[in-house]
Amino acid sequence: MRMRMKRREILVLGAGAAAAMALPGTAHAAAGLKIVATTGMIADAAARIGGPAVEVRGLMGPGVDPHSYRQTRTDIVAMTKADLVLFHGLYLEAQMEAFFQKLARKGTVVAVGEALPRDLLLGHADYDDKFDPHVWMVPEIWVQVIPVIRDALSDAMPEAVDEFAANADAFVQEVTGLGGYARKVLATVPEQSRVLVTAHDAFNYFGRDYGFEVLGIQGISTESEAGLNRIGELVELLVTRDIGAVFVESSVSDRNIRALIEGAAARGHEVSIGGELFSDAMGETGTYEGTYLGMIDHNMTTITRALGGEAPERGMVGRLAAGA
Repeated sequence: MRMRMKRREILVLGAGAAAAMALPGTAHAAAGLKIVATTGMIADAAARIGGPAVEVRGLMGPGVDPHSYRQTRTDIVAMTKADLVLFHGLYLEAQMEAFFQKLARKGTVVAVGEALPRDLLLGHADYDDKFDPHVWMVPEIWVQVIPVIRDALSDAMPEAVDEFAANADAFVQEVTGLGGYARKVLATVPEQSRVLVTAHDAFNYFGRDYGFEVLGIQGISTESEAGLNRIGELVELLVTRDIGAVFVESSVSDRNIRALIEGAAARGHEVSIGGELFSDAMGETGTYEGTYLGMIDHNMTTITRALGGEAPERGMVGRLAAGA
């Protein structure tokens, strides 16, 4: 499989491997095929599809920002030795782009996000030829990367095609169910309260598909700066529209969000933190929130409850950490 990405022109070849567990910086299970995945969301999907037949190493753990992440020497060694490298693409791993271009000429590299239909993608406000990469925020979109990973594994390990297909089908069902849960609970948020204020523009797909107005202090990339004018504009909006909750992100500093709250307070308007959302990274390894399902369950449940909707405190299947 080959895809063109203009400035991101990276050879995308079908072949691959995945793993039973996707812990950053670690490899698990003595398996025949070794895979390295950049983000936790990709590593989790690869692990679910590959099962015990393969091995995954995730590069970016909890709280890591993929926009600014640069490969370490250890990462380079792992990726050059891997049977398959899975990365997101859509310019998410911007600082690693040149490395992937070089690596693709020597080995098997798959940009899973690049396989998504272009009519599903949101354009990038600053670049005509790029797209918002945060597609995992909507399960109905993210589910479409599952066949991409499944096919890569099947090409690399034909004898496990049936196993990979069964695992992928099961994961599709779970992700689809998560999407149904999200729509159900988010629909209970009062229409006038459907305003999501976060640190950076990671939730635009969420806003488009679930009918929320999304306002980020920074742009799509956390590398962009939030000026005083932007913070002042958002403070005015919080006050005039009587918005009472804003959200911090696990992989982005809360400094700007705190500035918003303080600015609103100076105007006599109380704003609280509605919760911490997982934007570019999942939760702690070994927890439910450290899986894709748990990450999104947490986000949907937290947003719903903070903005006046109705959702179970422990989420879709009762597995969220207490008080999340």
